[in-house]
Amino acid sequence: MDIAALRSAHPDHWKKATAIRTLTLDAVAAANSGHSGMPMGMADVATVLFEKHLNFDPKTPDWPDRDRFILSAGHGSMLLYSLMYLTGYEDMPLDQIKDFRQWGARTAGHPEYGHARGIETTTGPLGQGIANSVGFAIAEEIQRATWGKKIIDHYTYVMAGDGCLMEGVSHEAIGLAGMQKLGHLIVFFDNNNITIDGTVDMADITDQTARFEAAGWHVQAIDGHDPEAIDAAIVAAKKDPRPSMIACKTHIALGHAAQDTSKGHGALTDADQLKAAKEAYGAPMGDFEVDPEVKKQWEAIGARGEATRKEWEARFATLSDNKQTEFNRTYAGEAPKKLSAVIRALKKQVSADQPKVATRKSSEMVLDVVNPVMKETIGGSADLTGSNNTKTSDLGVFHPDTRKGRYIYYGVREHGMAAAMNGMALHGGAKPYGGTFMCFTDYARGAMRLSALMGVPVTYVMTHDSIGLGEDGPTHQPIEHLAMLRATPNMNVIRPADTVETAEAWELALTSEKTPTVLSLTRQGLPTVRTEHKTKNLTAQGGYVLADAEGKRQAILLATGSEVSVALAARDLLQAEGIGTRVVSMPCWELFEEQDEAYRKRVLPGGPVRVAIEAGIRFGWDRWLFGERGKREKSGFIGMHGFGASAPAAKLFEEFGITAEATADKVKSLLK
Repeated sequence: MDIAALRSAHPDHWKKATAIRTLTLDAVAAANSGHSGMPMGMADVATVLFEKHLNFDPKTPDWPDRDRFILSAGHGSMLLYSLMYLTGYEDMPLDQIKDFRQWGARTAGHPEYGHARGIETTTGPLGQGIANSVGFAIAEEIQRATWGKKIIDHYTYVMAGDGCLMEGVSHEAIGLAGMQKLGHLIVFFDNNNITIDGTVDMADITDQTARFEAAGWHVQAIDGHDPEAIDAAIVAAKKDPRPSMIACKTHIALGHAAQDTSKGHGALTDADQLKAAKEAYGAPMGDFEVDPEVKKQWEAIGARGEATRKEWEARFATLSDNKQTEFNRTYAGEAPKKLSAVIRALKKQVSADQPKVATRKSSEMVLDVVNPVMKETIGGSADLTGSNNTKTSDLGVFHPDTRKGRYIYYGVREHGMAAAMNGMALHGGAKPYGGTFMCFTDYARGAMRLSALMGVPVTYVMTHDSIGLGEDGPTHQPIEHLAMLRATPNMNVIRPADTVETAEAWELALTSEKTPTVLSLTRQGLPTVRTEHKTKNLTAQGGYVLADAEGKRQAILLATGSEVSVALAARDLLQAEGIGTRVVSMPCWELFEEQDEAYRKRVLPGGPVRVAIEAGIRFGWDRWLFGERGKREKSGFIGMHGFGASAPAAKLFEEFGITAEATADKVKSLLK
């Protein structure tokens, strides 16, 4: 690549792009850590995008109708940080660039949502950004249809590399985007042919342009260092009704000694090579130095968005007061006032009627009353709608012909679904939920972890939550999954015992501000255990006394979900023998842990024998069996110790010893 030719062909553009490259080199050198090559290679694309196309306002980074820019190749974070500093984001002064990858800095090694306004999503694990972007684009389509083009009409731009496209989640994402004809989604493929191990063809020979075309995308291939070609490609992409992929042929670490090598991917810290690169660029030689005139030009690019944003505010002001209030409520993530009322009414009805239903059906009953009053919910399922019970009659189906629809058929794409839901929530104005079988949290795990890491209140409806699903057998029966999810920080795992607890769980999920929720729901029917109506949301306490001992308290049974009814039946057996037994329902460990010690002590006082009952592995239960005033020698567990089997549910619970009789026997053995 002839650097001199690039400099002379487009000198003004070159200087602006050079600022990204030199800031990247200096930041990585100062940290002695980072990834230099991608920002250096994609600087030209970024410059054209920000200068000529991206609608954004650094002074108001969360303006709802801004274009979204997602750096899926998150290791190239200095590209984003440089752009934010150059265009004038208040959260990204030069000191943050100098503190790249240091303790307490907003400039983490990979972009972290919440560290600085202007970072739309966390994009460390490759593939997540492009998969998130599908959710951003879906939310934009629904809201454009709902509020009109004068209020919502923007694009989602993504930069993705070979790594993003090799990760399996990208296949799920591009297939969904193509089928849905998400025309406001534009992906720039950094086609530099380099990975950490070497050239891409060491591991992959996929024709990426053909792959996207096969998935229904508009595809172009350009020189990623030619600003005129970049501009023309973006213009063409915006005109096409399909999602667009622009394959940008670039040179990783452009202008550096490591250009076009695997070394160019990583930290370029050699001082002499850095100096030589700056000389080739014709750039200022000082550390973190940007030509003042170039900085002004970048700031002018950032300032341009203020007028566009004010025009939008003027259009927004023409909406009725009620519409403005509703729009602002959804973007603030606040639940409608009617939500608590419909939840309470359903709880009261269920406590009176006492139906025996699977909690997956209970969930549908809740959604039937919630979705009509909470119009920002967007439901879906990974090809298990009839099993997850996630679709209600009022939603309509989201489809290229029905953009106001709020239900998405994701197909067999658990990971893509979870990542897209993250994108919807991050876009704003949406409350996504989606379902699959509990066992397939394995398939969605990468995106679920990021929900927790980013603090995105997505709701995961995970049905068929134990061996209770029956005949599908051990491949579909969750055993370790509750433990895995509970081990994840900032994730509320709620396993309700009946319809009342399910209603309370949904209320918590839909009012959560910064914590995702997993609803672990049964296939098999469960009796109503909350037969006395309580206005208070008891599930919000995480654990509570469902039935207390009669006479002297000698035992405490702790249970979740389908095993709460087992605990109640065991209590009857024990009480018949004069053994005073308390039953504690513990639908959400995380919320119980948050209660003050005085409350936890009232629920779990020291002294009595404790037995936990759950159709999963024991891992984690010891905290409640003997970590809170309990004793190891006076505790026991009724549950799974290995994988399940294929048989009817009742037979499985009998064979694996998850019964009232086994529970009562365990208590009596510990009382000896």
